[in-house]
Amino acid sequence: MKLVVNWPLCDGNGTCVAEAPELLQLDENGDLVVLSDTFGPELAAKVEAAVSMCPKQALKIDRGA
Repeated sequence: MKLVVNWPLCDGNGTCVAEAPELLQLDENGDLVVLSDTFGPELAAKVEAAVSMCPKQALKIDRGA
């Protein structure tokens, strides 16, 4: 599975980082950094929470990857 970011929508508010810190973090400027865009089923619940918490709907899961 793959986490996909719609960068023009992302405002770096960090709610996704709190849900999936294994894959996401904010840099010193408050910009989102994707540590890894692919993940296995062991992180699926965390990534789904990150996607659902994004107020800008800037994240989605590509289940074909």
